Amino acid sequence: MSAPRVLRAADRTAVPWKNGGGVTREIAAWPEGSGVDGFDWRVSLADVGADGPFSAFPGTERILTVVDGTGMGLTVARRHLLAERYAPRPFPGEVATHGRLLAGPVVNLNVMHRRGPVTASVAVVRGGLPVAVAADATVLVVALDGPAEVAGTQLGRYDAVLCDEPAVDLRTDGHAAVVTLRRTG
Repeated sequence: MSAPRVLRAADRTAVPWKNGGGVTREIAAWPEGSGVDGFDWRVSLADVGADGPFSAFPGTERILTVVDGTGMGLTVARRHLLAERYAPRPFPGEVATHGRLLAGPVVNLNVMHRRGPVTASVAVVRGGLPVAVAADATVLVVALDGPAEVAGTQLGRYDAVLCDEPAVDLRTDGHAAVVTLRRTG
């Protein structure tokens, strides 16, 4: 167990998507420094300014949550999904996926994890609540559209806290994403 680790949005570098169609800013990944192909799990924010294909990530599951902008229409293989603001949408990472912007650019919170060693879930919350962290899990809290406080630490927009303590308190005036990453092996 260690103290929560603060990950400031201002410290993130924009890097090109795997397919070159836009940019992403990695919030956290495990193992650290693993890059876009060697992670067990990875959480990032992606700027999407145009319709187009998603990068393929074989052997992964993805959860996309629109956190800024109106939303996206997703075509995952032949299945159509509507990705609206603050509504997490899971889909397989290796399946051909195409995004269509509904009304201008969006920012997406992307959670990706390898099948087998990790499972993931995303909940978007408001207000105050205790966040429980299981012994086999790591929790990442990301402030989305307003100030937040996690374990006594003040967060601005897109700042995050990585936690593996048994419980932390979360308070937000806006929305926050609570990403739970559970080790299965």
